[in-house]
Amino acid sequence: MKVVYHEDYNQVYASDPAASAGRIRAVEQVLKGKVTFVEPEPASRDDILRVHTPEHVRFVEREGVYEIAALAAGGAILAAEIGLTEPCFALIRPPGHHASAGSSWGFCYFNNMAIALEKLKHQGKIKKAFLLDFDLHFGDGNVNILGKRGYVDILNPPARSRSEYLKAVEKALAETDAGMIAASAGFDHHQEDWGGLLKTEDYTLMGRLMREAARRNGGGCFGILEGGYNHRVLGGNVLAFIEGLKG
Repeated sequence: MKVVYHEDYNQVYASDPAASAGRIRAVEQVLKGKVTFVEPEPASRDDILRVHTPEHVRFVEREGVYEIAALAAGGAILAAEIGLTEPCFALIRPPGHHASAGSSWGFCYFNNMAIALEKLKHQGKIKKAFLLDFDLHFGDGNVNILGKRGYVDILNPPARSRSEYLKAVEKALAETDAGMIAASAGFDHHQEDWGGLLKTEDYTLMGRLMREAARRNGGGCFGILEGGYNHRVLGGNVLAFIEGLKG
């Protein structure tokens, strides 16, 4: 399976946990030899402006992180394009699901998922998408941008219990008729990460359910990295999700 990855994602571009040294490398080392790495190009300014306001783009430039944020968005675009015909995962950072059209927070700058889906929609490559956001934190940026576009159904699963969480995911994916199944894949809900809820095998299950929905609907599937901050378990959790996506 192809995994979108660039050496520049290892840059320490800020002081937050998403940018910490060794985070992306910890995943790359686990995946090495098990996947095929493909290198992305940065998202174009037109791709970014399809989602974000010019004022927000200028803010990201002033923060000095435009290049790495555009490269992350480009990684999401490439994963989505590959995902049209085969499952794909983007090992990218900075994350993006807390970035709205004119603002961002929570370690995010540009909304990688929104930029990727909007490009596919603009090119006429998808008609409807289902977005599973299984990060610990509610993906407000995804909802603020994509929830208003009319072609994306979004699930941020309820987290009252592990069983309820997984049942909600299974039900939604069983019912969707979307041609593109996407995941904002945050691994901070893991039992050894901040959320303390999910087991490693749960990521395999969610990946498998995504692939099954894509096959049923005659469409594609992909995921992009959002959260996940325990370097010791992050790589194994990403690999578990990839194994599920592979089917």
